[in-house]
Amino acid sequence: MGLLSAFFRRDPLLAHYKIGRRLGKGTFATVKEATEKTGDKKKWAVKIIDKRVLAPEDEQALTKEVEIMKQLAELQHPNIVFLKEVCQSEGTFYIVQELCAGGELFDRIVEKEKYSEKDARIAMKQIVSAVDACHDLRIVHRDLKPENLLYQAKTGENKDVIKLADFGLANMLKADEALATACGTPGYVAPEVIAQVGYDKEVDIWSLGVIMYILLCGFPPFYSENNPQLFRMIQRCQYTFTRPYWDQVSDQAKDLIRSMLVVDPKKRATCKQILEDPWMTVDEPQKKPELEGFQKNMRVYNAKRKFKAGVMALAAISAMQRGAAATKAANKLKERVSKGDVDESEAPAPAPEG
Repeated sequence: MGLLSAFFRRDPLLAHYKIGRRLGKGTFATVKEATEKTGDKKKWAVKIIDKRVLAPEDEQALTKEVEIMKQLAELQHPNIVFLKEVCQSEGTFYIVQELCAGGELFDRIVEKEKYSEKDARIAMKQIVSAVDACHDLRIVHRDLKPENLLYQAKTGENKDVIKLADFGLANMLKADEALATACGTPGYVAPEVIAQVGYDKEVDIWSLGVIMYILLCGFPPFYSENNPQLFRMIQRCQYTFTRPYWDQVSDQAKDLIRSMLVVDPKKRATCKQILEDPWMTVDEPQKKPELEGFQKNMRVYNAKRKFKAGVMALAAISAMQRGAAATKAANKLKERVSKGDVDESEAPAPAPEG
């Protein structure tokens, strides 16, 4: 674990925090609530990572994530999740960061009784501001999606503050060197990522365009249950402002989306251009204050998105369980062979991986 040693404070986490309820679980990590034992007993979110399951490439990715979060923490940007500290025990890494208890962006929106362009504008200003701060540091997020846009709190003065989170796929841009790794989330990923031709920070702009589109009508610009077909739609930029849902949306909003959803990355608007766009700087929408039909569309899309994520998680768990069962069976068979209960030539061949 030499690569990570420079980043971690050696004090055990449990000496300073009381670990509480589980907030989430990923492939290599579990996120739990942590409360400081001293001072004002402030609550944080702690990402708990088991060292034993980390391959060398996972360790490198974790190192990069910590590097990026430390740089962003120095900014103390109001719309970026704050990294407090990173520490480790003998078998575990701990990443202590700001607790965002207000839920995901889309989940909050579907709870609203009324929704307007102004609501979409308030959200977009915060999201673009966070991405702009990343780009100024030559950091590309690469996974902008609703799951990574969190409200700081459910109630109180910070209930409407949105935070950009999860920098696990983020990367640093180097001079005269494009990124090449195919990563991101289908539906939000840019054409050049799909084509694997090398890409830059403009991939985040494309994702911002997709998010803004959804924030104004309640469904995505590109959608198919078949990923190859979805990717073809994205690469051809095949989307429309579907009637009647877009009839009530201002032309300025549509123009801004058009400036982001451009196949040629060099022709896309920058974050600073987006923030200075007329749609972003007006105080009120030009048409009706409420977007009729939006809530119904958003509820359907959000439910489908959640269901799909759940199915994928169950599939991953099932695959892991099958792998564990196969390993157990193989070990048992190996033991029987060693005892002479079964001839090795009669033992069945192992099942192919995957």
